[in-house]
Amino acid sequence: MRIIFLNSLEKREGGAVVGSAQVWMGEEESLWRMGWNEATADGEQEDIWYEGSSWSEMLHVYRHRLVIKLGEGFQPTVEGIWEDKEQLRGKSMTAQKLICYSESNENEPLYTELSNWRRKKAAAERKAAYLIASNRLLRLISVFLPHTVEELLLLPGVGQNKAADYGDELLAITRKHDRKTSFPLDWVDAAVDQETLRCWLYKQKEAKLRVEAERYSVRRKLLEGIAEGLDVEQIRERVAVGRRDLIEMLEELEKDGYSTEQLVKNELQAMPEEEQAAVMQAYEELGDAFLKPVLQRVYGLEAAEAEDRELLYERLRLIRIRYRRGCMAWKRRKPRIGNCCMSACALYEFVTAGAEARYAMRVSRIDLFMKQEPWLLAFWRMNRNQRQFLA
Repeated sequence: MRIIFLNSLEKREGGAVVGSAQVWMGEEESLWRMGWNEATADGEQEDIWYEGSSWSEMLHVYRHRLVIKLGEGFQPTVEGIWEDKEQLRGKSMTAQKLICYSESNENEPLYTELSNWRRKKAAAERKAAYLIASNRLLRLISVFLPHTVEELLLLPGVGQNKAADYGDELLAITRKHDRKTSFPLDWVDAAVDQETLRCWLYKQKEAKLRVEAERYSVRRKLLEGIAEGLDVEQIRERVAVGRRDLIEMLEELEKDGYSTEQLVKNELQAMPEEEQAAVMQAYEELGDAFLKPVLQRVYGLEAAEAEDRELLYERLRLIRIRYRRGCMAWKRRKPRIGNCCMSACALYEFVTAGAEARYAMRVSRIDLFMKQEPWLLAFWRMNRNQRQFLA
């Protein structure tokens, strides 16, 4: 195996080295391999982190697995193994230390009480719970126990508006509890040393990078499934995610330039062409930012509460993929009819124009685009008074 990257790491406690390891990447027979070799009491132990053909996926796994080790206390002996762009200073450093302390010294009973208050408040105001207060803010309040508005405002995540809206109710809960710490919170700076903060920050990154690595793995399997001609249900069983999440990932793939048309076509086989054309027309008229208006335009106001609404929304998302692809295609190359260069909007006007106007625009020149965009042909067929112009 040809090693292309190698770096050593050490774990220190009280200034003494208590552990050492190496992270490496190599290439063998057109496959990438990556692993972690750690010195233990029983000798060197090797843990293979990745084996496969995707360089990008390997880098995602590298960032995720390495940040776990950094969170455990390992530090590279040569700088550059981990690029940490976030430099904490001033208020940012203070806020992170407060959050770190609160998550390391939990007050679970009070946190549960505050969570119950938030749930009732969110239901009463018909808001999402996180708009009332985040989990992190509730954790801060439960640990530091502010008893006045001034103390409440010292916690990160609390501004004048939140204090005015919910301060009295929050303080009514916290005042019932005795606290072992005091305000102001300057003492936290000494209570959380740099090593503790560093390990905690890496653990926060680990959660984010784990999600990214898992998502990239699902994305790769989705592309493989499309190439193999699998349908959505078969791919869903392979990657173990919900159908809605899978369809949303298809939309992301389209944005990144991948072709998903074969899968979209297979999933829409049971949907009549005129129904597809009606959805496309609704997107033209209402835009593609929100699905509910399109759903109600095509299927009626009661469709939003229908038992099959999930299926309808899924089809709307699939057709939206085609619609957005078409819009991007017209932006890249505007079709020509006669000597007129047409935009997507002009094409829409052409299709819905009267007979004489279309004839004047030399209708035969649109045939090529009808073949390239089946939905457009279906849309034209939907207009009964235009059937005589179909070749």
